[in-house]
Amino acid sequence: MPQTRRMVVLRAVVEDYIRSQEPVGSAALTKQHDLGVSSATVRNDMAALEEEGYLIQPHTSAGRVPTEKGYRYFVDRLATVVPLSKAQRRGIDGFLSGSASLQDTLQRAARLLARITGQVAVVASPSLARSVLRHVELVPVATATLLAVVITDTGRVAQHTIVAPDMPSSELLGLFTDTVNAECAGLSLAQASQRIRALGADPRFRETDALAGQLAAAFSAMHDDERGSELYMSGASSLAHQRTMADLAPLFDALEEQVVLMKLMSALSEETARGDGVGVAIGSETHTPGLLHAAVVTSGYGRTETGDETAREDRPRETGQAEGASVPSGGDSDDAGDAIAAVHGPGGEPLAFVGSIGPTHMDYANTISAVRAVARYLTAFLADGDPSHRDPPGRAADGSPTTSG
Repeated sequence: MPQTRRMVVLRAVVEDYIRSQEPVGSAALTKQHDLGVSSATVRNDMAALEEEGYLIQPHTSAGRVPTEKGYRYFVDRLATVVPLSKAQRRGIDGFLSGSASLQDTLQRAARLLARITGQVAVVASPSLARSVLRHVELVPVATATLLAVVITDTGRVAQHTIVAPDMPSSELLGLFTDTVNAECAGLSLAQASQRIRALGADPRFRETDALAGQLAAAFSAMHDDERGSELYMSGASSLAHQRTMADLAPLFDALEEQVVLMKLMSALSEETARGDGVGVAIGSETHTPGLLHAAVVTSGYGRTETGDETAREDRPRETGQAEGASVPSGGDSDDAGDAIAAVHGPGGEPLAFVGSIGPTHMDYANTISAVRAVARYLTAFLADGDPSHRDPPGRAADGSPTTSG
């Protein structure tokens, strides 16, 4: 459709429907907007837009509402995204800066985004596959059992139980653990797994060969686990108050399918990773039955720092004005924006995503702005404020891990 008056009419219809959630008529449209033409001309334009699939008339006597195609055209041509006010940005900063851990921060971020948008907020933790190892501790918990405590560069803490029938002495276990940390810190879990297996050739660790194999297998399992990311969700109850949301049951079912949701939002955030993009999928573009009457807005945060080739497959592609397209950044800038260049720089895939799910008539400009702002703050948090920057636990003289308090 050419950039003509008809496009201006379509934009006005979408804006009014988003605001009122009532079918829009030509008379109301000419009254609310300075279109420079008569109501009859606008009516003809709306009829043409309906023929082209951008609008639909629910009833013969009613006004018109946007179709999925109409929303897509509107979103692709958002000239600007209204930035959050300084007060809102300070509120986000204050709300998130009070957290004590990565988990607490992500939970707070989900609650905050749900509060700003009035929609479902979904925040994923950085996946283990896209994190790099910072520190590991092997803690004896029984006669033949060890607990592997893994700390990643993003602040994720993962645990894995290892059966060790031939438990090494505390001195040998301490030496083995120190060597693993020295050899593997800064590697992906997949790379660390390979490096640990190679330790079996070291004469010092012949007695720990079986332990090395089990630890390597544990690292591989963590790396390959599809559920390696944790999902934090908030605001689902707000959907019940959306009076135009048709058939909520499939939508709630979709929200329960966390693996499906994770794949959808991860793919969308990766496709728009370049240029601080925010991705939008509307209705059928989600390829998820329960989201046919919903829209998803998502952005990646953080950046892959590992050299692991498996984490760098399928580089983000440029997205045009098409399915799941990115949107312009507008003027939304804040103090956390400088961290984007350092942590989410060119060529870096996002570590995880933050997103919002709501009706197709959501306020796209506000939602995009809020999602982008929260993603930026999470990126800055990983760059500057995450708990992984603290010193790892030390070890007592007997080789056992020390604890505080």
